[in-house]
Order: sequence, then structure tokens, then C-alpha cells
Amino acid sequence: MKRIKQIAVLIIFSGLVITGMQSCSKYPDGQLINFQTRTDRVSNNWKVDNYKVNDVDYTSLVANYTELFTKEGSYSYQWGILGGNGTWEFQNRDKEILITGINNQSTVTLIILKLEKDAFWYYYMDGDDKKELHLIHQ
Repeated sequence: MKRIKQIAVLIIFSGLVITGMQSCSKYPDGQLINFQTRTDRVSNNWKVDNYKVNDVDYTSLVANYTELFTKEGSYSYQWGILGGNGTWEFQNRDKEILITGINNQSTVTLIILKLEKDAFWYYYMDGDDKKELHLIHQ
């Protein structure tokens, strides 16, 4: 009987630990544990893998779109002959990225959904439109 109680306690404890660890993930679709810093993970040359506006797929329209984030805080994007430069920084306890200075336009706040070495997902609001990008390492 004592052995059954020990096993039950171990199962309950394991379940609580796993549940608690899952709630610790910074991003909704992100990994539980990552040994790279957030800055190291976002600092990459990214290309679009999926693009949606209000949950409608428009990926084929932005097939050549890329973004570059550097560790020093520089940001740039390229889409065919269009492009722009600015700066980026984490905000809101690293759950968002604020991009500023792109061709003298207003700032853009990216809400991070996933940030891994080879995958960076985010969305931003453009008026009433939710624009979601899934980027992969180029």
C-alpha cells in the first residue's frame, strides 16, 4: 500500500511540474526551453514561409520578402525593389518587438508568437487587419 501511495504522489508531482513548465513559455507557439538568448534567436536573415491577413493566406504574394535583424538593433526588409531600414528593440517583457524609423514612418509593434533559432512567427495590427508572418531562417 505504501508503494502505491509513493507512485501516486510521483505521478501527481510529475503532472504538476509538466503543467507548470508549459505555462512558463514566453511565446504562445514557442519552445519551453531554449538555451540561446532572445536577441541571438531574432538576429538573423529571415524569409517568409507563410503570410496571412485576417487568417486568409497571401503567401504567394510575398514570396521574395525578407527581413534582417542584427544583434546591434538594426532592422531592414527587402521585397523586390522595395526596402527599408530602421531599428528594433524588445518591449513588454520581451513579448513584443518595436520597430522604428523605417523610411520615416510610424512605429510598428510585432507581437511574437514563436521565436526559435530557425523560426520566427509574429503578427501586427494594420488598422483593423491582423497581419501574421511566419518567417524561417534564410
